[in-house]
Amino acid sequence: MSSSIALITGAGRGLGRSMALHLAAAGVGVIGTYRHHRDEALAVAREIEAAGGTAAMLKLDIGDSAAFAEFKDNVADTLENAFGRTELDAVVHNAGEGILASYEETTEDDLDALYRTHFKGPFLLSQALLPMIARGGRILNVSTAATRFVLDNHCAYSAMKSALEVTTRYMAKELGERRITVNAIAPGAVETDFAGGAVRDDPALNAHFRAITPLGRTAKPDDIGAAVASLLSNDFGWLNGERIELTGGQSL
Repeated sequence: MSSSIALITGAGRGLGRSMALHLAAAGVGVIGTYRHHRDEALAVAREIEAAGGTAAMLKLDIGDSAAFAEFKDNVADTLENAFGRTELDAVVHNAGEGILASYEETTEDDLDALYRTHFKGPFLLSQALLPMIARGGRILNVSTAATRFVLDNHCAYSAMKSALEVTTRYMAKELGERRITVNAIAPGAVETDFAGGAVRDDPALNAHFRAITPLGRTAKPDDIGAAVASLLSNDFGWLNGERIELTGGQSL
């Protein structure tokens, strides 16, 4: 039986994988989700279990809110059967997709997909899971540093993340009665497969971000995963309604 349980959307790869592994190393049980990459998600669960932790992976398309009622039931069953619990202690909205285009070239389909994935999905999934989030629990929304400054081809993507940041503050205010804290993190350039692995695989782009970052490098997934494990620990229980930028000082 795990004493603390976190649900992380998009836990099979990239930032979500690192978050899951760092939280598990801190003794937190993990329920992760995946959309297409089931094998990778199950590999994360096996890695956690091999290290003595407990993990389960559930299928979820964050852009399909019609499936949230069934997903909620699956989470309840997983909590009982895998963890001996009835409540979640933390929910991390990490799942996303990198549809990047200029304002002029963004299509209506692009805009709708970004809305469903980066705003509507996290908004409604938190609502669906709220009855099973423990008093004193945590909700962490993953935003982007590109809500603070302008990057090429990030207009629609960043607009949806901006909406999520505003919602973070309102949630923090409204859920305070239940002592649930709600915060957002805003990573900068991270070497993952997001947007086709651009930051990781394009030497010129990587060099650009290194040049505008005081610490002289781009982030690795573990830079973000470790920060999330810290932010969800008891040490940060007084943090609420905040946007925490994790960029190494990018574009100060």
